[in-house]
Amino acid sequence: MREAIGMVSDRSLEVLRVIVQDYVASREPVGSKSIVDRHAFGVSAATIRNDMALLEEEELIIAPHTSSGRIPTDKGYRLFVDHLADLRPLTVAQRQAIEVFLGQSADLDEVLARSVRLLSQLTHQVALVQYPSLSRATVRHIELVPLSDTRVLSVLITDSGRVEQRVVELTRTLDETALAELRTRLNAVVGGLSMSEAAAALTGPTGLGPPELQDLIDLITGTLRDQVGANRQDRLVMAGAANLVRTEDDFSGSIYPVLEAIEEQVVLLRLFGEMATDQHGVSVSIGRENAPFGLGETSVLTSGYTSHGDAARLGVLGPTRMDYSNNMAAVRAVARYLSRLLGEN
Repeated sequence: MREAIGMVSDRSLEVLRVIVQDYVASREPVGSKSIVDRHAFGVSAATIRNDMALLEEEELIIAPHTSSGRIPTDKGYRLFVDHLADLRPLTVAQRQAIEVFLGQSADLDEVLARSVRLLSQLTHQVALVQYPSLSRATVRHIELVPLSDTRVLSVLITDSGRVEQRVVELTRTLDETALAELRTRLNAVVGGLSMSEAAAALTGPTGLGPPELQDLIDLITGTLRDQVGANRQDRLVMAGAANLVRTEDDFSGSIYPVLEAIEEQVVLLRLFGEMATDQHGVSVSIGRENAPFGLGETSVLTSGYTSHGDAARLGVLGPTRMDYSNNMAAVRAVARYLSRLLGEN
């Protein structure tokens, strides 16, 4: 949702830019004198005050309490993000950190866990990543590992590197030879199939073993059917919730409602789904735009990534007073690297 610029002059927009940047950096309301002292506008403080009055009329800045300085409104942040925010390129050190930290990951679960930890460190915000859908994944391998006489670990490995594990509790003993034969037959039946094809192949009588073991085979194939049917796109991985506590002063009341809201993954996934991508390849939802989700004092920045053609999103959530330029660049960079990494698996 973009705000119209209206009658705001180019210089007034530059004044808004420096108010956002200075307020984000200092957390202090910004006055005309500090703008003249710190930035080369080449005009008097009285002229800057006139520009600030125009910005206030347009509801882009506001005076908090009785302060002589001004701070951006949600509308001001929106205008800044849409028209004024330059995505600063990440430093060489930041780019190397992404490649080194994510390059060590073995499977999808670890890649996503590392991605949110890294993103929260780069941005000092809460980081979130959505699991990609399994709709285009195929079965690479099935492993059945005996844990005891009556317990088996069923392991599903997809071509995208996802590993899904479940423990199967058997009603009686299944010897290792019979288990090995079942594993061989299962791989012959479902190896290379898509998730939906594999689910269909595991439904009903499959002739995977002798009739006297059919009850145990049914338990194992039923578990496998659940595994291939598990679409974890309705799940988020999160890191950096402690960063909200660090920025507690940026919230007018308690941060507990925000903490409760971000634990409601269904709410966040719905918000992710409604965010449109801008010209930078990043979606930004600011303040009051998030009010229907119980997050009216936060901003959410997301970008899309793909895993073998399946799309999902990752992003950050924090107070509206955040470094949008840096955070948008970090979200976009991690999303792009994640797409490259998951495309190589």
